[in-house]
Amino acid sequence: MAMEQNYIDSEYESKLEFQSMWDDLKNKNLEEKHFLRLQLENIVEDLWKRFQDALKNYADATEDRKIAFETLKVKDEKSSKEIEAQMKKIQKLQEAISISKGKILLQSRESEDQNQYIRNDKELVLVQLRKLKAQRTRAREIAQENLMKLTLESNATLKALRKIVDKGEKILKLAEICRKFETEEEKVLPFYSSVLTPEEQEEIEEQNQEELTEELVEVGAGHWAAAATAGRACALPVPVTPSPQVMADYVGMENFWKRYNKVKLEKLSLLQRRTRLLEINGKLREMLKQYLDGISVSDEVLSQLNPLFIVNHQSNLPPVAPGPQPPSREPAAAYNVIEAAHVIAHTL
Repeated sequence: MAMEQNYIDSEYESKLEFQSMWDDLKNKNLEEKHFLRLQLENIVEDLWKRFQDALKNYADATEDRKIAFETLKVKDEKSSKEIEAQMKKIQKLQEAISISKGKILLQSRESEDQNQYIRNDKELVLVQLRKLKAQRTRAREIAQENLMKLTLESNATLKALRKIVDKGEKILKLAEICRKFETEEEKVLPFYSSVLTPEEQEEIEEQNQEELTEELVEVGAGHWAAAATAGRACALPVPVTPSPQVMADYVGMENFWKRYNKVKLEKLSLLQRRTRLLEINGKLREMLKQYLDGISVSDEVLSQLNPLFIVNHQSNLPPVAPGPQPPSREPAAAYNVIEAAHVIAHTL
């Protein structure tokens, strides 16, 4: 019991000591806490003042920025609204673009088909163009050939016309020259009258009519054969009788043919007379040569026949049969006027 009492007393003393120590510590802690609180309040007040000063300085320094921020904020709100509206527009545009893409795809397919058709048409047109170019080139070559032929033919025609003109001028000059040599009778009566009887004239006209008809038939048959050979068959029959108009066109040439026949007959007469004169000239030259050979002596003369070379009263010439003596002078030439048609009718 005593131990328990001692233990209880010691425990009580310990509790009292602990309580006193706890109170001391509590008071000390309260004092320290109060001191720290005061110290912290001073520090906080100092910091608050600093914070207020810093806040004031910051507010003063950022007043312009704040105003700008507010302005930018308002602008941002407006821009956000505009962006939202633009986004809606963009969405609508995207939908329209998607619809347009679908239409473009559809139209591209249709246009591809149309382009294919157009390409085919283009190829056909190019082929036709090449053909037309070839035809144009061929036509140009043919035109150049025709132009060349036309130029050559025109040059030949001009030359032929020039020859005809020269020939006409020559004929006119010859006519002027012949006019000087015409006799008085030819100047008064340039065209002689026919010396044929009416019966002979009718016979010659009938014969000329038959010959002209035969010639026209031959000429017509020749033209018909040439046209058939060239592939150009004539639609009209070949005339077998001369047209009266064709015969009438040559009536005006009658006087010309009279003069022409007269000239031809005179030319034949002059040719015959020239032939006779040449024969007489040859005989005279032969006689002159024999005479000259007779009066000269040489080896060549002695080797040939010589009438003056006489041995034993005989000449080395062969005996000549006596013939008629030629007249001492030429008779006057007599000209008979005979138409060439009459001569041809009796000789052919």
